[in-house]
Amino acid sequence: MSWLLNLYETYQSNQDCVGVPEIKYNDREFTLLPVSHTTQNAHIEVEITENGEFHSASVIEKGDSSTLIPCTEESSSRAGSKVAPYPLHDKLSYVAGDFLAYGGKIKKEEPFAEYIKNLGEWADSPYASAKVKIIYSYLNKRQLIRDLVNNKIVFLDADGQLIDKWDKKFEDLHGEKPPIFSLVPGEQESAFIRFNVYSPDKELTKVWKDPEMYDSFVHYYSHLLGKDDYCYVTGKMLPSTERHANKIRNAADKAKLISSNDTSGFTFRGRFTQSSDAASISYEVSQKAHNALKWLINRQGKIIDQRVFLVWGNDDLNIPDPTEDFFSLDLEPIATKERKSYTHQEFAGEVAKAMEGYRNKLSSEYKSDVNILVLDSATTGRLAVLYYRNMDKQLYLDKLVHWHSTCSWLHRYRKDTQDNWAEFYGAPATKDIAFAAYGPKANEKVVKGLMERILPCIVDGHNIPQDIVRSAFYRASNPASMEKWEWEKTLSITCALINKKEEMNVALDTEVDDRSYLFGRLLAIADVLERRALDSDEKRSTNAIRYMNAFSQHPERTWNTIQKCLQPHQARLGTQLRYYSSLIDEVASRIPFDQFNNKPLSGKYLLGYYSQRHELYQKKNKNNDSTQVSDNEER
Repeated sequence: MSWLLNLYETYQSNQDCVGVPEIKYNDREFTLLPVSHTTQNAHIEVEITENGEFHSASVIEKGDSSTLIPCTEESSSRAGSKVAPYPLHDKLSYVAGDFLAYGGKIKKEEPFAEYIKNLGEWADSPYASAKVKIIYSYLNKRQLIRDLVNNKIVFLDADGQLIDKWDKKFEDLHGEKPPIFSLVPGEQESAFIRFNVYSPDKELTKVWKDPEMYDSFVHYYSHLLGKDDYCYVTGKMLPSTERHANKIRNAADKAKLISSNDTSGFTFRGRFTQSSDAASISYEVSQKAHNALKWLINRQGKIIDQRVFLVWGNDDLNIPDPTEDFFSLDLEPIATKERKSYTHQEFAGEVAKAMEGYRNKLSSEYKSDVNILVLDSATTGRLAVLYYRNMDKQLYLDKLVHWHSTCSWLHRYRKDTQDNWAEFYGAPATKDIAFAAYGPKANEKVVKGLMERILPCIVDGHNIPQDIVRSAFYRASNPASMEKWEWEKTLSITCALINKKEEMNVALDTEVDDRSYLFGRLLAIADVLERRALDSDEKRSTNAIRYMNAFSQHPERTWNTIQKCLQPHQARLGTQLRYYSSLIDEVASRIPFDQFNNKPLSGKYLLGYYSQRHELYQKKNKNNDSTQVSDNEER
């Protein structure tokens, strides 16, 4: 219940955002929903004069279709042939009193009768606003379809009946296919209608954006709720509910986090006589917690193949995301970011400094903890909490500092605000780890599974699963299978994963005598030597890169082949040859005779390769200018 309580507290802390529209990255509007409200995609907008007369109607464009509507417990969970009208805006078959007169078909009871009865009770209540009374006055005349037909919004066949689905035979009657048939997925009767009050004298707030309308229904409906029961979330006696919200991830999402509608068979396994015996949640808590969750997902959640990854604080919502890389975190810049490499201790200190401004803001202004939530559904009707952690904010920031300073390496696959390639040091994003391990075309199910498995490594300090490290290692050792930019990205990310365990530095460590590390250095020297000998416009891979996969499996045998391939390139280097030859001799002499064999290399060889190559590509003023290698050369 703790995640429900924290969502409820988040709603309480952000009351000023209720009903205030915000814009998503895809230009779609969203808002923190009021209690007893939900969203629906509308197809037709009907405007009614202040005298309760029809004014106009229009077909709604897709970008403007999202509509905030009042709802009841029954309507929010209606399905199939069940008649459970929304209180105000609803489908044509519910809101049109002349639906049957134009050929509408019903199965049991007429939806409009129940709809107009409920709307009338709201309009007659002391909580009703003027707009509710105006809309009720018009709809009670039972002429909506007639008005829509006259305004060419919905269309009839030759017999004066509503057209089910568009057919070319209707072109003789109505010309080209009308817009309504392209917007509505089913028949015309399923078109969703939203109502507005038109006034020529003043600019009125749209009904579905009017706070007065929200408050009107909330106060009215609060008096219709059921009896009080013990709320397991707040510990108070409040009106309870057994119907909980859907549409959590998007407007078409039917999955629910809490459901107990199956009363047949062995639902309760003999333990309870009714669902409320297991747990009872109040209507207010359910509404506010679910509405806060929807709002947070729209605002800052990540959705991959319908799996939701969400991080927030009850008061301060903008918590650093553990799934992002250090380059993307909205933190104070590192003062020494121009440095080319760090030791782990140095970088940990810099990350801690970068976090300090955020840490100070939290400690002085906010008292909330950090919440991490992962949601997904196995079926269309059930949504599950796969992972949830509630952590002290200081502990959480310490975990982030540790992750970004231990699973770290030098990367160059991000672009800055000027669209230039930017180097950064730190941990890669979890999504990039997935692509490094399984390729950029990896199935989203694989990507979301990996992201879920990496989360405990970040926030709980678990070791990175070895199958992920191995998969990235094999891909990084096979550069011929991918484009150069992709391989460079895969290489640096793989080095970060391996380095989480090895705790080495990007800067070359000439004191390391590990066999794999030294073999990696040899491969880097051969790679740079051949690249220096080639023409500047030569784009082909070096022999070291082409044989990299074989080298990782059979280093002694493959090194012999690479050295033979280097001979013509060594002849072209002239005075530079002495430097590279002496470097090869120096590194090779460090490998013990009994270890210079074909035993497969460990991941350390990638660290040795990257560090040695990085060292050679740095702009350095050496005693002999001929040994200077430019960082601008293509790697």
